[in-house]
Amino acid sequence: MPPDKPPPGTRRPGSSRLWEWTREQFDLDPSYVHLALSMLAPHPRPVRDAIEHHRRALDSNPALHFHQRDANVRRVLGKAAEYLRTAPDSIALTESTTAGLAVVYTGMRLKPGDEILSTEHEHYAASELLRFKAAASGADHRRIRLYEHAPGATGDEIITSITRELRESTRVLALTWVHSGTGVKIPIKRIGDVVSAANSIRPPERRIILCIDAVHALGVEDFEVEELGCDFLVAGCHKWLFGPRGTGIVWGGQEGWNAIDPTTTSFDVEVFWPWYLGRVPENEAPRARLCSPGGFPAYEHRWALAEAFDFHLAIGRKEIAARISDLNSYCREKLAEVNGVSVRTPADPELRSGMICFDVAGLDPADVVAALENAGIMAGQTPYRSSAVRFAPGVLNSADDIDAAVECLQATAGGRTCGRQDRSMNRGYR
Repeated sequence: MPPDKPPPGTRRPGSSRLWEWTREQFDLDPSYVHLALSMLAPHPRPVRDAIEHHRRALDSNPALHFHQRDANVRRVLGKAAEYLRTAPDSIALTESTTAGLAVVYTGMRLKPGDEILSTEHEHYAASELLRFKAAASGADHRRIRLYEHAPGATGDEIITSITRELRESTRVLALTWVHSGTGVKIPIKRIGDVVSAANSIRPPERRIILCIDAVHALGVEDFEVEELGCDFLVAGCHKWLFGPRGTGIVWGGQEGWNAIDPTTTSFDVEVFWPWYLGRVPENEAPRARLCSPGGFPAYEHRWALAEAFDFHLAIGRKEIAARISDLNSYCREKLAEVNGVSVRTPADPELRSGMICFDVAGLDPADVVAALENAGIMAGQTPYRSSAVRFAPGVLNSADDIDAAVECLQATAGGRTCGRQDRSMNRGYR
């Protein structure tokens, strides 16, 4: 179990035994500063051990261990529900955010004259899935901007944009909670209130379905999913949650699940058993179970997802959210002091989450990332046409990590080479 939890952070996040302990659960190369873990996370020790346990059991006697499949799935769903503070039967398991979005968007019952409303800030995966759905259903797909200038974005501006753009024909509102190209975190609860008000004067069959891509919020933000006001929340679990690679979840409210149809055969026991007995599964199985994609996944990874939720719960969702917020506040302040660096992510902490996106004058983001990597600093590059450099300070980082990265960036922005230093022996954890 982790040690005592730390007091609230200060401007420069300090050290505590909790964060040292957390870092010790991972096998990260200590000679690098890791500020790109938002793309693909390492596994902590409890997750590695669980994967290995299931792998050995499946290699030793696959048929015997497979008999525990339903119990293992129920355990994962129970832990996911505990983390999200919801019911297990409201959750479907998938392999990724993209797979989860496909479950939701492909299953939507739409027709010509209906509208899908999304934004220009969506990731390629969501944008293309919505394009496919519009083409298949005959629905219209319209994309809007939520803010004109990311660093100066405000919650009121975002709410005004959504309120103004909702139409009578709008049936799906597809949004991303944390924009990975700018670092902007949109005010989901306020948006949920806007959609709820619009739905209050609509017949049930014309209500707007609010769908949230939460891949950069799950494992960062402290929230209760049923209080967000959305119909679906979709996320991969192999980023901030430190879950096994190739895992994801879809949470849906009752009205959300009732608005979509299954697109692949479910293998969940609640669906298979009624079918096996000659009955109609739709009459008995929870909708989330009906819509859970079937097939044989990488079981050792899927079943070890329970340990990832346990790991976060043991540290504390509130403590994790506060630590990431403190580190990102410090990182943004330091970056704003570097000549030639323009920060895209807002200063307002209410519109920020776990990543800071920025540009370096006169330099291609790919060249900046390469220069940092040569110096032992792992940074990210946003996967958009208007690309940026990205730092994603998380609970495996320290203020020293940020200082080292910003120092190297300052040299790179000034046209100087940042020499590599071995930090494995003397880098303090603060």
